[in-house]
Amino acid sequence: MDAILDYFPDLTSKQIAQFEQLGLLYKDWNSKINVVSRKDIDNIYTHHILHSMAIAKVFQFKDGASVLDLGTGGGLPGIPMAILFPNVQFLLVDSIGKKIKVTQEIANALSLNNVRSKQIRVEAVQEHFDFVITRAVAVLPKLMTWIKRSFKKKNNHKLPNGLLALKGTDRATNEVQQLASTTRTEIYPLATFFTEPFFETKCVVYVQA
Repeated sequence: MDAILDYFPDLTSKQIAQFEQLGLLYKDWNSKINVVSRKDIDNIYTHHILHSMAIAKVFQFKDGASVLDLGTGGGLPGIPMAILFPNVQFLLVDSIGKKIKVTQEIANALSLNNVRSKQIRVEAVQEHFDFVITRAVAVLPKLMTWIKRSFKKKNNHKLPNGLLALKGTDRATNEVQQLASTTRTEIYPLATFFTEPFFETKCVVYVQA
C-alpha cells in the first residue's frame, strides 16, 4: 500500500480507503477461490494492484469514457482502474463464472458503481468501447481479432481508440512484429515509472483499433 501512495500521491481519501480494503478483499477471496497464485498473494499490492494501475501512468481516461476489461479474472486490471477513474464506466468480462462472482462481490464491497461484471466470451459482447484493457490473456494478434468490433467509431482521447495491454516487454516486442506493419503501436516500459525490480521487464503496449 505504501508504494501505491508513493506513485499515486493525489489519491482522494475515498480512493485510499478503497485500495486499503482491496488488498484485504483479495486475500480473503483468494483463500476460497484461486484468483491469483497463492504463492504470490503476499505481493498482491506490487505484483497485481500496482501493476494494474500502471496503465494510468501512460494514459488517462477522460470522464465519461467506456472501457472493457477483457479476461478480467478476479478483476485485474479493471477494479484498480475503476477506483482510479470513478467517472469512467468499466465492463469486466471473463468466461469463468466463479471469477466473475469474485469480481462483482469485490466491486460491490467497494461500492464501485462504475463497474459491471459479466460472464461472457469477449466475441459475444455487443457494446462498443473507447478502450479495451487486459493483463496476461493472449497474444496481441489474437486479442485484436477478438476485439476488432468492440470499439466506438468516434475518438475522444489523445490516442485513438484501441487496446492497452499489460505484458512482458520482450513478449510485447515479438507480438507487435506479428501485427500488420500498418498497425499503430506504442510500447511503454514500466521501469520508466517504477523502481521495483518486478517492473524492469514489464510494459504497457498500445495497439490502435
